[in-house]
Amino acid sequence: MKSIAVLIAAAVFSIAAFAQASHKATGTISSVDRERGKVTIKHGPVPSLNWPGMNMAFGVKDKSLLDKVKPGQKIEFTFVEQGRDYMVTEVK
Repeated sequence: MKSIAVLIAAAVFSIAAFAQASHKATGTISSVDRERGKVTIKHGPVPSLNWPGMNMAFGVKDKSLLDKVKPGQKIEFTFVEQGRDYMVTEVK
C-alpha cells in the first residue's frame, strides 16, 4: 500500500514538472506573419520571467489568433514557453 502511494506521488510530481506556466503581458502588434504563424509584439515588462519590455516574435498555438490582430493594435496576451519558442495562447 505504501509503494502505491509513493508511485502516485511520483506521477503527480512528474506531471507538475511538465505543466506549462503561462505568462501575461501587454503590448502593441508590430507585424503579423500568417505564412509562418508568427506575430511580432512590442511588449512591456513580463515580471513572471523577469523580462524588460522588448520587441519580439512569438509563435501562435492556433493560427486563427492571427485573424484577431493587426499592426498597431494594442493587446493583452498570454503565452507559454514551448521548447525554445514562446507561443501566444490568448489575445484580448
